[in-house]
Amino acid sequence: MRKLVVAVGSAALLLTACGGGQTSSPGTSTTSSSAAKESGTLTVLAAASLTTSFNKIKAEFEAAHPGVTVKVTYDGSSALVQQITNGAAADVFASADQANMAKVTKAGLNDGAPQLFARNKLEIAVPPDNPKNIAGFADLAKPGVVVVVCADAVPCGAAALKVEQATGITITPASKETAVTGVLSKVESGDADAGLVYLTDVNSAGSKVKGVPFPEADKAINDYPITVLKNAPQAALAKEFVAFVRGDQGRKELGAVGFQLP
Repeated sequence: MRKLVVAVGSAALLLTACGGGQTSSPGTSTTSSSAAKESGTLTVLAAASLTTSFNKIKAEFEAAHPGVTVKVTYDGSSALVQQITNGAAADVFASADQANMAKVTKAGLNDGAPQLFARNKLEIAVPPDNPKNIAGFADLAKPGVVVVVCADAVPCGAAALKVEQATGITITPASKETAVTGVLSKVESGDADAGLVYLTDVNSAGSKVKGVPFPEADKAINDYPITVLKNAPQAALAKEFVAFVRGDQGRKELGAVGFQLP
């Protein structure tokens, strides 16, 4: 009988010790700590030409990280750089060219070297019925053709200038927009006969516009770099997002709209 009491007592002590080892405060438990890391808002500044692909990447990243909200601001890369240099609180910057990313790195506002994740090239967007019969880059310089391009500081505008210089053909645009989406909107609305946008913008627009490829676009291929920003409020999540964009799921969405993948 005494042996039975001792055995029961020992078992009780063992159970108590095991139970005590598993008990922890909410603030120190592995589960709670993990959940804390996977919560909050991740702020991404992305070139306007990334809108379609990044909207899908954002949704997929949020699905893979319950509790995380991704807030993406789309604009011309030059405008986004200005926000960054003015002290905007953001975690990730995705540029449509190396020149604007270089402004960020020169100012020391990046955390780690920017990484290439996509390439893009220009295409002419025209209304579906192509009323001015635009067939190539030279047609944009013809009298009576209302052409819209991006501002020179914007990557799509800088690319247009490179093509002009390479071909010796000068375009006189009706307006220069601060983002490629502004160019596309004017073609879609019928305010312009043609606009120089990216191949991916034409693909994303679907039946709203018709794309006219031209071989001279190969003279101005834009590389797209992405980086985590210095003092990012969500630095760990930012690194995960960059890896996600450059991973299989990100490449799938980028390739779906026509981005070239490095």
